[in-house]
Amino acid sequence: MITKQDFDKKRVWGISTAINLKNCDPALIRSENHIRQFVYELCELINVKRFGDCVIVDFGEREEISGFSMTQLIETSLISAHFVNKTNKVFLDVFSCAHYDSQIVLEKAKTFFKAESAKMDILIRK
Repeated sequence: MITKQDFDKKRVWGISTAINLKNCDPALIRSENHIRQFVYELCELINVKRFGDCVIVDFGEREEISGFSMTQLIETSLISAHFVNKTNKVFLDVFSCAHYDSQIVLEKAKTFFKAESAKMDILIRK
């Protein structure tokens, strides 16, 4: 985790957060509307401005990878995710050159998709 003070002091370019959610509620990760609502609420929660529309596409010819993929440009970079139907996993990535709290993103995603467990990796970009 990096505080806003350290972010500014160390002249960080951005924060990249990768979150893996396991055993999510199948109905929630298969709902385009639920995914879109998550994106809107997350952007508001971490105080980033959406740039353009949220793109959500259901695809994947192979069963082990099929599901929705989402991208949302934000003025400070990008939020993306893939929702895997076969395993009920979510792979969420948030990158922003504006400071945000990765732990808040983790908690929001885990709750919103009713995940049994979550793992987070944070990369500070300079």
